[in-house]
Amino acid sequence: MADERCDLLCLDLPRAETIRASLNVDAVIGAAARSRALGDATRMTVALALREGGELCVCDLAWIAGRAENLVGHHLRALRTAGLACSRREGKIVFYSLTATGRRLLDVVLETEVPAG
Repeated sequence: MADERCDLLCLDLPRAETIRASLNVDAVIGAAARSRALGDATRMTVALALREGGELCVCDLAWIAGRAENLVGHHLRALRTAGLACSRREGKIVFYSLTATGRRLLDVVLETEVPAG
């Protein structure tokens, strides 16, 4: 048998139902989407560059990440859609930066150390 499962059904229904009812499904879906947005090495690199640079254009981010501009643009779109980055246009140049949510999530992800072993 798997170590992750109980050998018999031991459901504490009142407690489990209280917890289940308190969960906000929309919040869970949003949190999962934001977490997924940082689950790609290129997006993580772009997010880290934005954290260090504050505000950068796609050209700078592509150079920093060592990726094509169109690929970096795709990843920036994913970060924006997840609410982790925002953009502003200045003439023909679009500048990107992390949102407060993006910065907080990135900080939490970076401060978490995985134990060896």
